[in-house]
Amino acid sequence: MSTAGQPDAALREALEARLRYYRDLGIGAFYRRDVAIALPEEPESSSDAKQAKASIIEPAAVAQPAALFPEIQSQASESCSSFHLSTEPAIAPRKPTPAAPPIRDQVPADQHFAALKLIREEIGDCTRCELCKGRNKLVFGDGDPNAKLMFVGEGPGADEDAQGLPFVGRGGQLLNNMIGAMGLKREQVYIANVVKCRPPNNRTPEPDEAHTCVPFLFNQIDVIRPQVIVALGQTAVTYLTGERRPLSGWRGNVHPFRYGAKLIVTYHPAFLLRDPNQKKHAWADLQIAMRELGLTPPTRK
Repeated sequence: MSTAGQPDAALREALEARLRYYRDLGIGAFYRRDVAIALPEEPESSSDAKQAKASIIEPAAVAQPAALFPEIQSQASESCSSFHLSTEPAIAPRKPTPAAPPIRDQVPADQHFAALKLIREEIGDCTRCELCKGRNKLVFGDGDPNAKLMFVGEGPGADEDAQGLPFVGRGGQLLNNMIGAMGLKREQVYIANVVKCRPPNNRTPEPDEAHTCVPFLFNQIDVIRPQVIVALGQTAVTYLTGERRPLSGWRGNVHPFRYGAKLIVTYHPAFLLRDPNQKKHAWADLQIAMRELGLTPPTRK
């Protein structure tokens, strides 16, 4: 039952899961009209009346694709219940980055590990934003400091916060499978996030939190100098580019990025766990990255 016009817990949870689904598709604005407005009747021949008629278009059903990555069994309600979308802010573009500090100058390949270590030391036991209050471990990054391919996600989840490594939970298992489908190993790529502390209840980072943390991500990128960066989801591409547009406006193309790197955008693994039908589209995005890197997928046995 609902009280005072408020939905009950089950309905609220379902609405939040649905909003999360639409946000991952790049649809970020919804409007609710509380009072029905009766339009004045017009003659049937009036073109204005015909234009005033609203139509509701249901999204077309997506055909079940062939399995591209090994399935990770889960219940949809379980994977969505930890997201609380009613308090999520609109994602704001990143602020202009300040003048590059010396560490962001081009670093010789044999010094990348040491340079990343300096960035981690600069972050320290960070208390620059509110995310530090609920943090267990800061999640800096993981992988090859000389990687040609880099993945950028949104922020740590519960498993990442416990272990101090990015993408080690269920979404991380799927990402590992995606990397394997490309013919690579996790140890051959570099993985990082927009924010390095877990947002409460896995919510989207607040703009001030992301703006505070993203300069460190850019420092990492500027040291590693990957050939290709794959942005995983809406938050990652928004703060990497400073532009807010639907994910569909990014996917399927190669975008120029810093120092000649190529930016490719796909869905976040957490979204793919909620909607496995989108895996075929994510695989198409990864094939674009493979083409840019000169990779061919391994032969399936």
